Amino acid sequence: MKLAFTMFKYFPYGGLQRDCLRIADLCRQAGAEVDIYAARLQGEAPVGVNFTHLPGSGFSHHRQYLSFVGRFHNLSKGYRAVVGFNKMPGLDLYFAADPCYVAAVERKSRAYRLTSRYRTLAAFERAVFEPAANTVILSISEVQKRLFQTIYKTPVECFHDLPPGVPADRLLSSDSPALGRSLRDELGIGQDELVVLMVGSGFKRKGVDRALNALRALPDELGRKSRLLVVGDDNLEYYQKIARSQGLAERVIFTGGRTDVPRFLAAADIFLHPAYQENTGGVLIEALAAGLPVLVTAVCGYSVHIERARAGKLVASPFVQPQLDRMLFEMLDSASQRLVWSANAKEYVAKTDLFSLAERAAEIIMKVAGNKNFNELVKKSQDG
Repeated sequence: MKLAFTMFKYFPYGGLQRDCLRIADLCRQAGAEVDIYAARLQGEAPVGVNFTHLPGSGFSHHRQYLSFVGRFHNLSKGYRAVVGFNKMPGLDLYFAADPCYVAAVERKSRAYRLTSRYRTLAAFERAVFEPAANTVILSISEVQKRLFQTIYKTPVECFHDLPPGVPADRLLSSDSPALGRSLRDELGIGQDELVVLMVGSGFKRKGVDRALNALRALPDELGRKSRLLVVGDDNLEYYQKIARSQGLAERVIFTGGRTDVPRFLAAADIFLHPAYQENTGGVLIEALAAGLPVLVTAVCGYSVHIERARAGKLVASPFVQPQLDRMLFEMLDSASQRLVWSANAKEYVAKTDLFSLAERAAEIIMKVAGNKNFNELVKKSQDG
């Protein structure tokens, strides 16, 4: 059984990319042969998998993606199922990690809707969610699911809800305190300093600017003993320049992409995720698994888990910077409350399925690939 997984961009530190590799590995363990195709490659290609960098032509990203789709379709014969990790035509299954594009840009001008970028990406989304497509959708956000159904009238039976998926190494272990102390020593951070952690590539969407503003707004005494760690890939020089201009150069560390995220989780006092937009936010579940109090914007899909766990604070929508500033101050200023949030996080993780996203996704993919009658399959997998 041959399966094709497609994505527009592969880089080693992305949550979507990690999910893809985990699901591919489980499908291989179940007996499938999996080929992964990507239009763009940043950094090293994944090892131990059948990976093909299939670059598209064109100066803009959307034209490259359009070219990639054409190139892939010329190679796609012989696959029992095509699984997309980004929206594109010709998919049998779609792992719905991206938010609804049409809804996200609805406030943009009419001129934007006339651009080739909008027409291309909107067409890609429609090709996945229109009822006639009959795409099997691996859904990870209830909020986005409702948007897709509202806009495209996608039948409810096409959606298969997945739980979050947290790598096991994000859970607290007996080694966690030592890992945290060693990282602080490595980065020159005192054991008595307060560490605010952000993890995620795409600093603009993740709200790094909001985090810098909130750090700058802390009272002097608290601010002097607070450090912000930003882990992820982006234009580091640009954001370092912003930090310097705000007088925060000595209090902010940009590490770039890292593979040792558990060390950072173990070293932190608070996890901060003031994103502008986030379909889910898997790092929020990773923070819960590590027992960290979380401060997050309510627009993030997985912020519901922070609320249910009573493990931190949510910044309401529409976003107001002073609210984030105040909440960060309150969380850093109360060690006793941080202990309560941490205990709540651990209790929630112990009783909630936050781990089986990849297993459930692989199960559905293998069912689809093993059954040529997709209409029949949708009903069976929903019933089972």
